[in-house]
Amino acid sequence: MRWQLIKVLNSQRMSIKHSSSAGGETCADRGGNDESSDLLTPPRARAVLCSHIGRSDRSSTMKRPKLKKASKRVTCSKRYKIQKKVRDHTRKLRKEAKKKGVSKRVKKDPGVPSSAPFKEEVLREAEQRRLQIEEEKEKKRQAKILERAQKRKKEKEVTSKETEPKAKKARQDEVEIQQGKPSAPDKNSKQYFCSELNKVIDASDVVIEVLDARDPLGCRCPQLEEAVLRREGNKKLILVLSKIDLVPKENVERWIQCLQLEFPVVAFKASTQIKDKTVRARKRTIVASNEVLDRSRAAACFGNSCLTELLTSFAASTQNETSLRVGVVGFPNVGKSSLVNSMKGILACNAGVKRGITKSMQDVHILKNVKLIDSPGVVASPSNPPASMALRSLQVEEGQESVLEAVRTLLKQCDHSQIMLQYNVPDFRNSLEFLTLFAKKHGYLQKGGVPNTEQAATAFLADWTGAKMSYHCKAPENHSLPTYMSDAVVAEMRNGWDLNNLKTGNEETLKGVKFPNQASSVSFISKGPTAGLLSVCDVSEEKPGAAATERQEEQNDENNEPEQTPKEAKETEAPEKPQKVLLKKPGHVQFQSVPVNISLSAATTDDAYDFNTDFK
Repeated sequence: MRWQLIKVLNSQRMSIKHSSSAGGETCADRGGNDESSDLLTPPRARAVLCSHIGRSDRSSTMKRPKLKKASKRVTCSKRYKIQKKVRDHTRKLRKEAKKKGVSKRVKKDPGVPSSAPFKEEVLREAEQRRLQIEEEKEKKRQAKILERAQKRKKEKEVTSKETEPKAKKARQDEVEIQQGKPSAPDKNSKQYFCSELNKVIDASDVVIEVLDARDPLGCRCPQLEEAVLRREGNKKLILVLSKIDLVPKENVERWIQCLQLEFPVVAFKASTQIKDKTVRARKRTIVASNEVLDRSRAAACFGNSCLTELLTSFAASTQNETSLRVGVVGFPNVGKSSLVNSMKGILACNAGVKRGITKSMQDVHILKNVKLIDSPGVVASPSNPPASMALRSLQVEEGQESVLEAVRTLLKQCDHSQIMLQYNVPDFRNSLEFLTLFAKKHGYLQKGGVPNTEQAATAFLADWTGAKMSYHCKAPENHSLPTYMSDAVVAEMRNGWDLNNLKTGNEETLKGVKFPNQASSVSFISKGPTAGLLSVCDVSEEKPGAAATERQEEQNDENNEPEQTPKEAKETEAPEKPQKVLLKKPGHVQFQSVPVNISLSAATTDDAYDFNTDFK
């Protein structure tokens, strides 16, 4: 390319020379001696080319040639400097390696010298040793391959069993029963939960029933309390109000006064940030170092010392050689495992927002003479109202009820305007419209910007069952003892407890916790105590009677009246009185005759518009 440009410039130079000689100008006038001096050598051509390019830019007679790549040439001084630095760096690395005794050079095996005696035998032994090492490596490799294949086979069997149809599983169970093989219990079945709960009650000296402070009456199980009172061994029953930081202080005090008329009550706020198993480090983060620290954060725990002192004093008064066994029972997601973890100070039991995490009983030693027993949640009876089933049962997790249906049931028990203020959404007519607004606000969108109401319903239900949503129920003004309790039973349950120490401990707990404001908490209509199942026969014989009929009636009402005003919603949210449903046999439809006045005077008076009704 460069030589072509030089050739073009030489030809232009020759043409300029001829034209100048024709005009009377000689080579001597231009300082040249002969024709060869006018031809451009490479150095001269470069200078002329640069001047020519400058002129072409101004005159635009010749375009600049395009260069494919930039030159990588550097000056010699720079190149020598780089090479010197590289040599210095490698020399430094060699010195450091020499000091450490590290050498990259692999020493070559010199082999067996020819003059060595028994050379052939040494070589044979070395070859045998090499073959033996290779065989061992091959065996290990084959063992690993076989182990991976067996692991994959087991995983496939587990997945195939899970996806196996129910009819096939039932047939296999029947065959095993006929053959006399003992089948392993299903840890997700209601029968297993009931058996584990009965084991906890039988093994406990003291039973703690954990109640959610947002709805204490709805978390009480009459069947559970009656079973504890009727068991042998003079078992004690105490109530623990958990999640008190989500309820206004006046409401908590009122519930403590109401429940103390039956059983001893302990106010408790569990820590939800226990993750490590280092007791001291975690306790340092839980205990507040100064008064300025916000004590309402999730790491703080209140009521722990009060409950520990209560149990230790009772254990000392009983004077038993064995440790005091305390069973922790209650409905799913009321805070049983969180209470055990807070008492222990470490993550001893799995706890979370999802309901039904605890599957079996678990012993946790908190002190030398006190042992806590965690239990699975009480199985709710299907005969309960839909609102109680939405909060206490595992129907949503088991797939028996949709999340949308549970949300619709909960919204009916709340004040319309308070839900709007709590979730900062505009006015809505039904649960579907509310979930649509809720999904748009929180960004739960599907492809094309369609609101994901299923995800929104799951998040809404997690707020209500977990320790996030603040709602409260009013305590009953007129208290009456249940049918399975009497004054003698109440006195027996109070016997042995240090009630004065318990009262002071509850007062200290209420002083330390930061409670929400009454206006920021949603008022909720409680449906009363929730019935539970404690025996296997109750699980098999129980049928969804009242709950199913009530749910069906609610669905019909919603289908007939999809749009509701806030006033109408409040009227429907009022507590319903139990009415007897009379089922009549289908027969002929009869219409009653209604007398109609069709006189002229009546027609004129009815059709006349009275302006005083609207304009006064």
